[in-house]
Amino acid sequence: MDISLVIPLFNEEENVGLLYDEVSSVLSKMDYQSEIIFIDDGSTDTTLKSLVQIQVGDPRVKVVSLRRNFGQTAAMSAGFDNASGQIIVTMDGDLQNDPNDIPTMIDKLKEGFDVVTGWRYDRKDPFLSRKLPSQIANKIISWVTGVSLHDYGCTLKAFRKTVIRNLNLYGEMHRFIPAIASGMGISFTEVKVNHRARRFGTSKYGITRTIRVVLDLMTVKFLLSYATRPLHVFGTVGVASSFLGFCIAFVMIIQRQFLGVGLANRPLLLMAVLLIFMGVQFITMGLLAELVVRTYHESQRKPIYFVRDIYENSGKIEG
Repeated sequence: MDISLVIPLFNEEENVGLLYDEVSSVLSKMDYQSEIIFIDDGSTDTTLKSLVQIQVGDPRVKVVSLRRNFGQTAAMSAGFDNASGQIIVTMDGDLQNDPNDIPTMIDKLKEGFDVVTGWRYDRKDPFLSRKLPSQIANKIISWVTGVSLHDYGCTLKAFRKTVIRNLNLYGEMHRFIPAIASGMGISFTEVKVNHRARRFGTSKYGITRTIRVVLDLMTVKFLLSYATRPLHVFGTVGVASSFLGFCIAFVMIIQRQFLGVGLANRPLLLMAVLLIFMGVQFITMGLLAELVVRTYHESQRKPIYFVRDIYENSGKIEG
């Protein structure tokens, strides 16, 4: 199998038929063996029924039905687990992504990139409620992760399977896949894609998504920078806190011994003690986190590095 197209859907009964017609037409024109994986994320309408009818008539189609609505990240993860292609393409099921952009993204992968992400350059969404918050979020995510992209929220992406098979997704992290994968040393690029206004149904995203994105961003930053050395972050905070506490305590002792300033009823004394104990706690948390990390990697033989290729006398071996 060359290409696996992964499409998560939730209550998209009006879009299913049109979506299938479009992606089927595009894939049929491409000189690749392909499959279409629809993931029904616990839809309560007739989405699943329509998908099953499509699958009966097309052997390229695979339908994965989840027991309830787990969210887009879980749905994508289910699609990745059931994908057989060497190239995996993801897209939304609301017809806002244009399947005609898929060949361009595949061509970019053939140039040597590991990940190709879509950039909704002319986005057809309300400015204040969707576009402006998205632009701000993209700037923040790029700054925090060090992976500069114009559009993290675009679901239309293409990956080599070697990238996907080393990813474990949780929460709302599907939008951070390029940033997470950057820790493996992958190469990525961004291409402008066509974005269309939603024709049927309603958006499944609300303002509460912003909070989840911020929390997941903190997780991604920690995983990228300190996943294998948590003591460095906890220990740094702990040492700084303890040092500040000892400095305050030292100044107060000097004042007491040489200037006759009393220690009673001084909030600074309590602050010094608090900072010292906080420092000890942070260092202890870092040591415990180190034990957890070592247990995680050693018990499951999780690698702390990723191989791209191996060259031997017999030639190049794909990583």
